[in-house]
Amino acid sequence: MGKFHRFSGNVLNKILSGILPLLLLSAGLIACAPRDEAIALANPVQSGQSVADEASIVSAQPTPLPTRPPFSPGELVDYIVQTGDTLPALASHFNTTIEEIREANPIIPADVTTLPPGMPMQIPIYFAPLWGSPFKILPDSHFVNGPLQVGFDPQAFLEEHPGWLKGYSEYASGANRSAAEIINLVAQNFSVSPRLLLALLEYQASALSQATPPPGVAPFYLGKSGYLHRGLYLQLVWAANTLNNGYYTWRTGDLKTIVHKDGTLERPDPWQNAASVALQVYFNELLSVDEYQKAIGAEGLARTYRQLFGDPWSADVPHLPGSLTQPEFKLPFEAGKTWAFTGGPHTGWGNGAPLAALDFAPPSVVGGCAPTDEWVTAVAPGIVVRSEPAIVVLDLDGDGDERTGWVVFHLHLADEGRAPLGRHLETGDPIGHPSCEGGRSTGTHVHLARKYNGEWIPAAGLPAFNLEGWTAHNGAAPYLGTLTRFGRTVTACVCSDAKAFITAGENNLPVTPEP
Repeated sequence: MGKFHRFSGNVLNKILSGILPLLLLSAGLIACAPRDEAIALANPVQSGQSVADEASIVSAQPTPLPTRPPFSPGELVDYIVQTGDTLPALASHFNTTIEEIREANPIIPADVTTLPPGMPMQIPIYFAPLWGSPFKILPDSHFVNGPLQVGFDPQAFLEEHPGWLKGYSEYASGANRSAAEIINLVAQNFSVSPRLLLALLEYQASALSQATPPPGVAPFYLGKSGYLHRGLYLQLVWAANTLNNGYYTWRTGDLKTIVHKDGTLERPDPWQNAASVALQVYFNELLSVDEYQKAIGAEGLARTYRQLFGDPWSADVPHLPGSLTQPEFKLPFEAGKTWAFTGGPHTGWGNGAPLAALDFAPPSVVGGCAPTDEWVTAVAPGIVVRSEPAIVVLDLDGDGDERTGWVVFHLHLADEGRAPLGRHLETGDPIGHPSCEGGRSTGTHVHLARKYNGEWIPAAGLPAFNLEGWTAHNGAAPYLGTLTRFGRTVTACVCSDAKAFITAGENNLPVTPEP
């Protein structure tokens, strides 16, 4: 029983109560909520509900914030698993080690990836000073552009409000676009909830409630100044990128501190969730300490979100299950072909986190932008749910929506030969030719990333990217990672070096995905 003798009776009961969901989960008996149910839960304030009813939701008394007493080194503290939690991240948050967490929770399987939401744990904590607010602003399931956003129409929502945003348009990303089209584009590219983007615009720029923007707000509607951030589209691009950096660095345990504008330091509360920390990071980039404290508290963005969309916590449907596993993937080029591994874990979209992508290139064009007859191929069976210049998104669950289930994102595909929208592909079918088209590129290659239920899955995370048994690992910096299989390691390199070469389909051994 390991360390169970150190627990009180109540704590032991809590831990034992977590065993059943973990066992059922590993047996495949617990599934995510059906999509229709998830959509209904995401809309607690229905059309026809009175303003008084909505006001009662907003004015409900918030749950008292927990107090954090001084903890003895290694003291066991109660923790309830949140969606997407992993042992490495929890060890970082609580300033402890994976080994100590396992010793206190011997029920956790050796090969666990994500932990099952709702499971009680005890975690040995080592106190670090300057913890921040424990107030949770938004559930993670409402942060990502995932299942809870299916069926939400920003244009219809804007039409229900009198604010200046519904009449806004600008030239953005190669076309004239309405505000709703801009919000949809940013939400899709960064996989950030369109509801969250709307709530930020209302909180910071009265975009839904006032006929004109407050004085001095335009064209930097969210407060990020500078020529490179002019206009609604670039403001939202910056916002979504900043939010993702906060969200995914907390998710992986890499985010340790927040430094305020006055030079003071804050450590996010160890019990915090990724979405709330992301918003702390975001507001810290823009606001003074006093304004920051208001924005991340109960009367800040959280209140605005509740006014617009109802209480998100009553509609929280965890979007990442326990023991998340990747389907079997092949390498993204034809069997028998040898390509170069040119990019280790790096950003899936934008700058910084998440480090969700890997790059591969035919060796004949490594280091230069030249056309090639080589094909990028499907790593698994699926349907093309997005095909646009340079991009193909392959949906593996077959429901036709990239916000649900596993999807594979491909970037830098040439227009010629690119798989069309709606095409069903089998493993190994051609998707398109690698190129330099789309985004930033210094050479012909394909950029490959994964999402599950709208969340980018870090390439070296849990579960790690696994391609025919080649599993990804981070390097000392983005792009500098490795792939390993059967004791062999290949290091990413933008060069025609044999040490970076991988051959697809070079063995027929069964592939067991590594955690």
